[in-house]
Amino acid sequence: MTKHVHLLLTPEKEDGASLLMKHLGQRYVQYINRTYKRSGTLWEGRFRSCLTQDEAYVLACYRYIELNPVRANMVSHSRYYRWSSYRVNAEGEQSDLITPNEQYLRLGITDDLRRKAYHGLFKAHIDEDVIDDIRASTNGNYVLGNERFKDQIADVLKRRVVPGKAGRPVKLD
Repeated sequence: MTKHVHLLLTPEKEDGASLLMKHLGQRYVQYINRTYKRSGTLWEGRFRSCLTQDEAYVLACYRYIELNPVRANMVSHSRYYRWSSYRVNAEGEQSDLITPNEQYLRLGITDDLRRKAYHGLFKAHIDEDVIDDIRASTNGNYVLGNERFKDQIADVLKRRVVPGKAGRPVKLD
């Protein structure tokens, strides 16, 4: 059975997310191997990620992540999933692990207003096109955002940040 872990991270350093995943992987595998007297790797492949534009895209990622266990029929609501941040963001549960993202903080001027606004994000289903965009961006290590944002990031990175077109390039005579 394939299991996925989804994290919404805002690293302070350029390589912060990759170092976190590297160290987490090393420590977790050591723990599992010692505890269950096994050896070898635990996870296949490397982690997948995407650079995400602020504004609606980050909030869409919040919704995507929080609703994954619901879509997978693991729970009836995000609040019931053990590893969800929904209870922190929508219900005010305390956590030392979760730091509110800037986009979350913009949902309201008080904690209560932010929680109500966050809760409201989950009253409607997330659009399938948004789910597809998030998955494609994450799986391909592409940028998630509007076209202008993608162009800006491509200029900075000096590489393609969106999927290429299938097939051979057209010959120009």
